Parts: sequence; structure tokens; C-alpha cells
Amino acid sequence: MKKIIGTVLTAVSLLVGSSGIAAKEAVHDINMSLVFTHNELLTQQLIKATDKIRTRTDGTVNIKVFPGGQLPVYKDNLEAVVNGANWIAVEDLSYLGDYVPDFAPLAGPMLYNSYDEYLAMMDTQLVADLSAQVEKKGIKVLNFDYMFGFRHMITNKEIKTSADMAGMRIRVPGSQLFISTLASMGAAPASLPFPETYAGVQQGVVDGLEGSILTMYSTKMYEVAKNMSLTKHFLGTVGLYISPAVWDKFSPEQQTIVNEEFAAGAISNTKELVKLDTEYTQKLEELGVKFNEVDSAEFSKLTAEVYTKFPAWSSDIRSKIGAELAIIRASK
Repeated sequence: MKKIIGTVLTAVSLLVGSSGIAAKEAVHDINMSLVFTHNELLTQQLIKATDKIRTRTDGTVNIKVFPGGQLPVYKDNLEAVVNGANWIAVEDLSYLGDYVPDFAPLAGPMLYNSYDEYLAMMDTQLVADLSAQVEKKGIKVLNFDYMFGFRHMITNKEIKTSADMAGMRIRVPGSQLFISTLASMGAAPASLPFPETYAGVQQGVVDGLEGSILTMYSTKMYEVAKNMSLTKHFLGTVGLYISPAVWDKFSPEQQTIVNEEFAAGAISNTKELVKLDTEYTQKLEELGVKFNEVDSAEFSKLTAEVYTKFPAWSSDIRSKIGAELAIIRASK
């Protein structure tokens, strides 16, 4: 009898790993594509999260991170998800607007005053309803809570008003929302792949770019652009998206682990972001970067027109977002 019991226990131990994931679980090899470079905070946090997922699932969920635009990004990134590839796209919310238009204004200009406001917005019923709609289009949202800071103007010229930006070619992602916003602020938006942006600024192809403090420091953009004008025109955020068909192939245990680790990674990312905003500002100043405040009231007024330029958006979507923000701010 002891021999039989020992045989059974040995068989069970072979079937179940230390994490509780059975060895017979299907193995999922997933590519994760993002434009952020390897040494940026957000990339590092996602690498840590995917490493933990791999460990906890005994390697049955193997998510390989491809930073720096090694794989298709932006619209092509989302298309890979919609086409059912073994893929996780890491992209700005505005790209979801190609599938559910009212998602795009949630990434609109001059909305959020703090990181906490954005995180609270992502927990609203408004966002839950939009997420359900986009899932029907072939995009399941895994997480919305990864941020990389408020976006500012990175140039070699101090910008305080729209007049200072007149005619300046500013690199933007290939998103109509970004293009319309920068145009409303007085710039001449130029869509350029991010890996080409450093050389573009250095060679005068563009006069600068818009991006976060973390991006400026991590990508060494300070070597070619020595001024940051604190416009806060966008809050830099990304969501993590996967095909529902691919997601449904995961076991409930695998799904739980993926959700838990991406949620924990987002919390860690926010904590480090707050810390690094201060630390990198100081380091950039030591490297000769100058920071200046801007006429935020003027830029807010100018960018308000952006919300009227997209016929596919619901006519009342800006007021709905504003109502949610009012509730969030009143609850502080």
C-alpha cells in the first residue's frame, strides 16, 4: 500500500509545479510589442511583470518583450491583436479609437491634473462600457494603468505661448489626435518613427518632439535638445491589449496570474514614476536642460477645439468625461 501511495504522490508532483500550474497546461508563447526603449521605466516594469508571469506559470505563459519598435507598433500593433496573433500590444488609448471612437478622447489634451485622476477614470463605468465594446471588435484590455508621465515640449527653444511654437516641426506619433493637438497649439506636427527621432532632432529634420521627463532622460534626448517647456498637454499612458481568442485559450489559473502580475506591475510603475519624475528632473538640470512654465490657460483654450474635430466621437463625450472628472475631484 505504501508503494502505491508513493507512486500516486510522485505522479501528482510531476503534474503540478510549485506554482500550482499543472504541467499539462498548454504553453502560450506571446510577443509583446512596444515603442519604448529597453532602459525606460515602463519597459523595465513590463519585463519584471512578464518574468513573474513566466515563473508563476512554470513557463506555460511565456511573454517575450520586444521594446524599441523591433516589432510593429502603433496601428500595426493593434492590428496584430485584432488579427488573432499571439501578441500583446502596448499602446496609447487613442489607438483604440480606430475601433471604438469614444476611447480616443479619454487620451485627449489637457484632461488630467494628476496620475491619481487618470487611474480613477480608468475605474469608471464609462471606461468599463467602452472596454466591453472594444472587446467585441477583437481587443481585450488587460490593463490600462501603465503611465510614463505628462508629456511636454522638448526643443532647443523656450516655449511659453502658441506664438513661440509657430512653424516649429515637432515630432509626434502617427496618431491623428496627437497631430490635431499639436497643430492647435501652433506647431507643425511631423510624424516620425521614434527610433529616428534622436537623429531627426540632431540633423534638424524636426525642431523637437513632445514627450515625458522619463523619456527625455532615458533616451538621452537631452544630448540634442536642451529645453523642456512644461505644457502637460497629454498624460502619457498605455494599455495592454490581447486578442480575446488568444486570451480564451489560457486556463483560468493562467488568466488570474497574468492579471495579478500586470496589476502589480502597474502599481510598481506608478510608484517609481513619481520618484523618478523628481530624480530625473534634477539630473536633467545637471546635464544643462532648462525647464520653463507655459501659459496653460491659453493652451487649454486652444486645444478645446480638438474635441470637435472628430465626427466619429459622440457629441457629448467631452462632457461625459468632464462629469466623471468632476466626481473624481470632488471625492478627494
